[in-house]
Amino acid sequence: MFGWEFPPYNSGGLGVACSGLAKNLAKNGIDVIFVLPKNIPVSSDFMKIVFAEKKPGTFFKMRTVETLLSGYVDPTGYNAILQKTVNREGKCIYGATLYDEVLRYSELSREIAQDEDFDIIHAHDWLSFPSGIEARRVSGKPLIVHVHATEFDRGGGKGVNQKVYDIEREGLHQADGIIAVSNYTKNILVQHYDISPHKVNVVHNGVGEENVLVDKEITNKLHNLKSSGTKIVLYVGRLTLQKGVDYFLKSAAQVLKYDKNITFLISGSGDMEKQLICMAAELGISDKVLFTGWLKGAELVEVYRAADLLVMPSVSEPFGLIPLESMMNGTPALISKQSGVSEAISHALKVDFWDTDEITNKILAVLKNDSLQEHLSSEGEQEVKKINWHEAAKNCVSIYNKFCFQT
Repeated sequence: MFGWEFPPYNSGGLGVACSGLAKNLAKNGIDVIFVLPKNIPVSSDFMKIVFAEKKPGTFFKMRTVETLLSGYVDPTGYNAILQKTVNREGKCIYGATLYDEVLRYSELSREIAQDEDFDIIHAHDWLSFPSGIEARRVSGKPLIVHVHATEFDRGGGKGVNQKVYDIEREGLHQADGIIAVSNYTKNILVQHYDISPHKVNVVHNGVGEENVLVDKEITNKLHNLKSSGTKIVLYVGRLTLQKGVDYFLKSAAQVLKYDKNITFLISGSGDMEKQLICMAAELGISDKVLFTGWLKGAELVEVYRAADLLVMPSVSEPFGLIPLESMMNGTPALISKQSGVSEAISHALKVDFWDTDEITNKILAVLKNDSLQEHLSSEGEQEVKKINWHEAAKNCVSIYNKFCFQT
């Protein structure tokens, strides 16, 4: 299995997905060799919790490759990191560009594939597709590529990076099988990458128990705000064009015309952060919008529980784990129809990302109607328990078997 980040050293949902899937593949009796492109100090405690008991037929082996890759780095960001990275001789050992680094990672992955014994190759998203192709080339073993997002999602409808698209397209066409995280994503592959629909298997993501704290009596840092009667509307995720946070702010300005006793919480970081802070000021609502930065673990759970409603207004969301995490903590969700997760859940409100009037209406409906909020909370919490990584892993095993036991 090839990926490029792994919790707790992750910059978004992809690392979480890799972790949840790998953990549950092991529970299904699959031996996983996870090849990371970056030497990160994954804690032994975490590894023991997940896979420390080496039961027969179940283990987790991690291989690392030195690299500067991270889940959502772009060419500009990579270059900034590169300038600060030299060895003792004052020379940088990494690729001159992000694409050179992807190539270097794939070459090292080829060497690893020659050393390891395995039956199938599973590569996550475009940065690892070349590694999967090289492993397939030297081993002759079947390659499954797992599409968590496409360049059409990342561009938010504003065009694509041709080099990234070309890498994605080659990976999809070289693969023996494809896993897409939603029918929404499958349709993009068929429409924009010339892929046969028969080659694409849809496996919805899941959510894990680690996204809920056992202790329900946690001290909430937003207790004083809540005790004053203020309602909280939450956004969690990267602050990028794809995520539609600007539509969230436009809707916030409209909501506040009807009810001033609401605070809008934005948890995340990204290249639009400064722009969004300025936008809140221009809309005259900066005193009602809190930017928390990127939260994780217990802090994020506290924010979920404090919120009265989570909003995910993504322009293009292949799946979307955040609403599932929110619902697991009893917080209702309002999600974009342009998302894969909208296929998987029914006890959430849904809206077109661009329809700020309807986003406004639905936010106010939840905040003003206690019975609606309670219904969405209780029913959503029960529904999301069925959307888990155990089921996703079982579906992946079925796909593996199609290729491992062909006659």
